[in-house]
Order: sequence, then C-alpha cells, then structure tokens
Amino acid sequence: MTAAGRARREQIRLRAADLFARGMSPPEVVRRLWVSRTSAYAWHQRWEAGGPDALRSVGPGSRCRLDDEQRVRLAAELDRGPVAHGWTVDQRWTLGRFATLIARLFGVSYTLTGVDKLLYRMGYSA
Repeated sequence: MTAAGRARREQIRLRAADLFARGMSPPEVVRRLWVSRTSAYAWHQRWEAGGPDALRSVGPGSRCRLDDEQRVRLAAELDRGPVAHGWTVDQRWTLGRFATLIARLFGVSYTLTGVDKLLYRMGYSA
C-alpha cells in the first residue's frame, strides 16, 4: 500500500476514535464510516486499550527481509539474467525463479506475492 493509502486509512481510524470518544458504539461507527463490523470492533478494542494513538499507522505492513547490501547484490544477479543462474531452456524471469534465486543466495524464503512486492520496492516492473 502506498503512503497516501495508509494515510487515508489512518484518517478513517482516527475519525472512528473521535466517534468512540463521543460515546458511539462500534455498530454506529460502521454505519457512519461505512467500514466493516470486524474493523470497527477491532478499532474499538485498540482505542479502549490505548486511545487514539493506538489507531495510528505503524507504517508499511511488511518490512523487507533483505538488507541494503543484499538488495544491491540481488539487483546485480538479476541483471546477469536467468541463464547465469541455470535457467537455459526458457530464458525468462518468473516470480518463482526470483524466489528460488533469493533462497539460494540469501537463505530467505519469499512467497510469490512477497517477491512481487520486493521487486516493486527495488524499482522493477513487469
């Protein structure tokens, strides 16, 4: 999710916190803000435990498991191409091959979605 998307969601959660502070129940918040029941009840629980600050964004949902040095090395290895890594018959990169390469190089396993997000963060696109 983009920073703008996170900020937009945070504003909704903070509006919910304001409504809770005014005495509104989670079902009322659902109707007012057009959010799911699950979200409203979870936010209410967090709000009761920690106030509005408990509903602030904590940043991206996942951190990259590769450090800067590893990402630089990965980029260099990707630039070498699939053939350099043993994929000679079908010489295309796939998310599965990226995941395999990352596991070989760094011993870190990624899901295909995780690989896609990592590559996007690194500036690669389909």
